[in-house]
Amino acid sequence: MKVLVVGHGGREHAMAWKLAKSPRIQQVYVAPGNGGTAQDPDLINVPITDLSLLRQWVIDNHIGLTVVGPEGPLAAGIVDDFRSHGLRIFGPSQAAAQLESSKAFSKAFMHRHGIPTAAFETFTDPVQAHAYVDSRGAPIVVKADGLAAGKGVVVAMSLAQAHAAVDFMLQGDALDVAHNSGGARVVIEEFLQGEEASFMVMCDGKSALALATSQDHKRLLDGDQGPNTGGMGAYSPAPVVTAEVHARAMREVILPTLRGMEKEGIVYTGFLYAGLMVSPDGQIKTLEFNCRMGDPETQPILMRMKSDFFEVLLAATSEGLEHIEMNWHRRVALGVVMAAADYPMNPRKGDAIVGLPRDQEDAMVFHAGTTQRDSQMLTSGGRVLCVTAMADSVRQAQQKAYQTASTISFDGMQMRKDIGHRALKN
Repeated sequence: MKVLVVGHGGREHAMAWKLAKSPRIQQVYVAPGNGGTAQDPDLINVPITDLSLLRQWVIDNHIGLTVVGPEGPLAAGIVDDFRSHGLRIFGPSQAAAQLESSKAFSKAFMHRHGIPTAAFETFTDPVQAHAYVDSRGAPIVVKADGLAAGKGVVVAMSLAQAHAAVDFMLQGDALDVAHNSGGARVVIEEFLQGEEASFMVMCDGKSALALATSQDHKRLLDGDQGPNTGGMGAYSPAPVVTAEVHARAMREVILPTLRGMEKEGIVYTGFLYAGLMVSPDGQIKTLEFNCRMGDPETQPILMRMKSDFFEVLLAATSEGLEHIEMNWHRRVALGVVMAAADYPMNPRKGDAIVGLPRDQEDAMVFHAGTTQRDSQMLTSGGRVLCVTAMADSVRQAQQKAYQTASTISFDGMQMRKDIGHRALKN
């Protein structure tokens, strides 16, 4: 069977890399792909981003399965369109993808169905939003309603930061937010104490199958300082997700979400990612939903996956997940993001990347914001690479990842030096 992965980031590179290992796959295509997928002899880039043209390409080339990586095509309705033409595709419908494409929809949905989350209010009027911030005080969290590539969240530790975030999101558009109907909106919610974890499952409309746990590092700088980003690194498994927390996440968040969607006339298929805040006593609240695998969590998760990713996806597109048992390496995988100059606000493009190492069994460099021009690899996005390594412990995986990354350089490169630090403290 021929398979298509839709997207151009590190998550999609990792998905395509893992799928290419399946003995049942004839060819893996990536649309549009990046510099890393272009140079991989097992992958072929398809330079198409228009969804209707891509659908026709899938029909013409007899693609047996399409997997959608990023949120943009999901919010645009790629799954509905492909299915209406009889094509097998894994991902949520446009209606289901509102869980990610609209934070206002997501928070209201959680409130309707009793899913634990932070107290919140939604605003379109800056005056009302500012008044609410003053009434609640700081710290407080301000979120852009639409898609913002993981950067539309400000954890404001002061009133001044909160007010600036409100103005920034309602009156400016530096984040390039994909606003929903009704224009710019913000969700303002209470600040939660605890440790974050990424809890991802695959859904086939009836069942949910949990993937390996992981933890993302959202802040730009060491020690979880600086602005929020799309993610500066991740590792798997996440010790904060104990067996009890895992059971609670399925019972209190994942299954109620699937049942709630069904009650509202929406069948949920695809990946579902719950960003959780785990309190010191093991209670959980849902920070957000994503309707796809996380990036950079996908890279360490798929490195640890022993199961055939293709077989699992086939089962997920045939309502067969209840019969699947996933197998995972007991080892730890850890990924370190190398980001471009001036990321996250205005990442610079076009810098030459040198020193890229060869792929290894326990160390991979997954490309995200790269493009190949002649024989040169150039930066073309905010998060450029994710250097991912697997070893017997968090410390060893961390050392292996940073050792692998040490040979790579490009002008203005930004990289945290403490990915995995929470696990090392536990």
